[in-house]
Amino acid sequence: MGDKSFLSDFMMITDIRTVSFIFLLFFTFFIVKKMEQKKVKFSTRTIIATIIGLILGVIIQLVAGLPKNPSEITWINEVTKWYGLFGYGFMDLLKMLVVPMIFFAITRVIINMNDDNLGTLTGKTIGMLLLTTAISSIVGILVANLFSLGVGVDVSNIQIDTTMKEIVPIVDTIRDLLPSNPVMAMAEGKVVAIVIFATFLGMAVRRQRKKYLETIKPFIDLVEACYKIIVSVSMTIIKFMPYAVVALLANTIASRGLSSIISVMQFIGALYISVFIVFVIHLILVLLSGINPLRYLKKVTEVLLLAFTSRSSLGTLPVTIDKLTNSIGIEEGTSSFVASLAANMGMNGCAGIYPALMAVTVANMAGIDLNMSFYFMLVFVITISSLGIAGLPGTATMSVSVVLSGVGLGAYFPLAGGILAIDPILDMGRTMLNVNGAMSIAIFVGKSENKFNKEIFEKNH
Repeated sequence: MGDKSFLSDFMMITDIRTVSFIFLLFFTFFIVKKMEQKKVKFSTRTIIATIIGLILGVIIQLVAGLPKNPSEITWINEVTKWYGLFGYGFMDLLKMLVVPMIFFAITRVIINMNDDNLGTLTGKTIGMLLLTTAISSIVGILVANLFSLGVGVDVSNIQIDTTMKEIVPIVDTIRDLLPSNPVMAMAEGKVVAIVIFATFLGMAVRRQRKKYLETIKPFIDLVEACYKIIVSVSMTIIKFMPYAVVALLANTIASRGLSSIISVMQFIGALYISVFIVFVIHLILVLLSGINPLRYLKKVTEVLLLAFTSRSSLGTLPVTIDKLTNSIGIEEGTSSFVASLAANMGMNGCAGIYPALMAVTVANMAGIDLNMSFYFMLVFVITISSLGIAGLPGTATMSVSVVLSGVGLGAYFPLAGGILAIDPILDMGRTMLNVNGAMSIAIFVGKSENKFNKEIFEKNH
């Protein structure tokens, strides 16, 4: 009995298939390592790792007999637990960097920035985030109607009640962005609060620099040194990304199953078409900024793949900032500032497209007549509620909850259950779009503020 408990509860290895797929994962790591030794480009390695992860996930499903509910199969749970060690463990290491990187990067950039730059940088960033979110919601509404999502769906077997996630008033949401306790904000990963605290700190240093330069010089040097060290640590961790991508994607496919994807294929198709349309809009924004969209895509491929497989805008943030700074050529302070805000508000996928698609779907399932006033209200509610939605897996559900409540559909939230069941599959595309939106806006703002280094962009990476 003790041995059985040791294997099932502690080791989580009770089946030969568990052992086999753990060894198979290590074999894929060996392949990735060989590519690294042969100096295969990092972006190429990441793309190949994505393909390997997809194939591995499908193989696990086929061996299990394409189960309807993979979570009920013990050995699949064991495999995904072990895969999660490498995939989500990598994300944990990236998240470890988020708070110190944001804090030191923003403090550093504010120390070296004048008041005019700070005001315009903040205004342009928030304005573009809200504008692109509004555009994303309109795209979502149009595609939802094109696909007639929710029309004719039988909901007679679904009990309707008013069970909803707690809705936070917009006033409380805005106030919660303020750092009443900076240490707690750092512990909880509240990005906007950290940005605000670092901004005040940087402004204080700049004001004191004229009269007390000798006194505050050690702090300025400390900030500079800490930033350089954090960047070095992030570069070390980022090297493990292809390995993590294999485990992350295989984990998602194995744990969710193929049957759950097929049952809501229409909604998945609508979401990914919407993602594609808004992605093209982002590329147009990049083009209008004077950057070649194809060269841009070539440089940011691995970031988008990490966002796709990890489903965390916030977790991807260190890689996003690194790519914007060292491959695109946006000044590092601007990259850090814009990307940090974009990881916590105005996310085009999770807070724009997704709530729009869900609202139209649920309204059609409930037999509610949709008119222009409903759509105007929907776009407004989506845009405003996109403030403060953290870039972590699962928070899009909260965004949907807020939006449905805001347009009077709160009681029909249970109708979305079938779609929420396959949320990780949807979240992959949404998160990729979130990160691409952040990078596009960073390029637009950086170019408009003359914070772009053409020589860095012209280099081949």
